[in-house]
Amino acid sequence: MKLHYRSIWISDTHLGTRGCKAEYLRDFLDHTESDYLYLVGDIIDFWKFKTGAYWPMLHSDIVQRIINKAQNGTRVIYIPGNHDEIFRKHAGMHFNGIDIQLNAVHTTEDGRKFLVLHGDEFDSIVCHNKSLAYIGGEAYEVLLLVNRWFNAVRTRLGYKYWSLSAFLKHKVKNVVSFMTNYQHILSLEAQKRKVDGIICGHIHHADIATMELGKTYCNCGDWVESCTALTEDEHGTLRIVRWLEDSHVLLDDAVNEDTGLAQAA
Repeated sequence: MKLHYRSIWISDTHLGTRGCKAEYLRDFLDHTESDYLYLVGDIIDFWKFKTGAYWPMLHSDIVQRIINKAQNGTRVIYIPGNHDEIFRKHAGMHFNGIDIQLNAVHTTEDGRKFLVLHGDEFDSIVCHNKSLAYIGGEAYEVLLLVNRWFNAVRTRLGYKYWSLSAFLKHKVKNVVSFMTNYQHILSLEAQKRKVDGIICGHIHHADIATMELGKTYCNCGDWVESCTALTEDEHGTLRIVRWLEDSHVLLDDAVNEDTGLAQAA
């Protein structure tokens, strides 16, 4: 059983790192299909290649699945982020059925236009202090490792997954302030580009919100913590899918719907 969407956006999978929840990402790709698939940056983490490559077969499986989708009718658009910025010099090229672009404008089924970009170009730390950004990335991966061990213990005790890093993000005032400012800057960019909203990644926090000037802000989250994607249905409605929590319910609903249609026929 596959879930069909008009469009899917995923970002910040960080393939090539131990923090990537590749088994869940592969499961998501296996159970979904779409007319459009946007890869919104930091799909492959080339920063980690500087300190030693980590590339299990599972990560290759994911790349191959995306290529297969592109070769079987899905339009796949790859918009590089700061961790895979090496691809930015190839913008405009077509590789194995995948279009590489610096950004894109997506028109939803209901006629709204969204600027799709990774979002690091609006992060002052990434833009002006790459060394600090790299150190922060290393510290974040250590936090993810601690979080993984912590949740392994929680699972054995019968508790659900809980994200330590997400908890800290919401408790630290400077981080909350950064997110608010980030959305404000993107609302101005949406106004400047004369679009109805922005779809981005980068900050690892899935969200759909109404910004200033009536613009819609969508962040598709990540696949190192939350395992989230942004989706568009056949009517143009945008939703966040939280695969860890929603997958069983969504797939069960799809099976029940198909069964009901078959019985009606």
